[in-house]
Amino acid sequence: MTEVATARRSRITPEREAELYAAVLDLLREVGYDALTMDAVAARTKSSKATLYRQWGGKAELVAKAVRHNKPGGSLGSFDTGSLRGDLHALTMASDDCEMEQNSALMRGLAMAIHGNPDLLKAFKEYLIEPEMAEFRKVLQRAVDRGEVRADNPAIDYVMHMMIGGFAARTMIDEQPPTQAFLLSYIDAVVLPALGV
Repeated sequence: MTEVATARRSRITPEREAELYAAVLDLLREVGYDALTMDAVAARTKSSKATLYRQWGGKAELVAKAVRHNKPGGSLGSFDTGSLRGDLHALTMASDDCEMEQNSALMRGLAMAIHGNPDLLKAFKEYLIEPEMAEFRKVLQRAVDRGEVRADNPAIDYVMHMMIGGFAARTMIDEQPPTQAFLLSYIDAVVLPALGV
């Protein structure tokens, strides 16, 4: 039974999967999470609703995986410049300012939806937050191994919080979208000093 389910889930090509994820993100930007339906995704992508449910199980998983797939430049762990500053800068440079603005608006909307939807929160933790935290731990461990950061530095546990905070607070405090220049200066002024770099 498991082999049949796995075979069914693997019928979608990577190209088709990317098309579906792009359509989901477009719909999210147009109508928001609460108004997004599997019927709308099926219509937009010319898919059957049964295929969508078979492949993703439901709206929460589909949305979380679409956001994960949309992450620019691959995983943080794929950046290894030889320094923590270089890795964090490379991650920031993987998105241009236009992409950051779009992603910022999308994430604000999803953050509101997560508060009222336990399924979406669970899917985000499983498919986005936990993998991202694991990637950050790898990058920070490399910095510890190189002697850039002390292993007992208490800020290590808050790097992800600092990075997300800088990204999110830019719009709320400054009423401007996050940009590469802002985030690079934020990393240099806040994140790296907190880590003793």
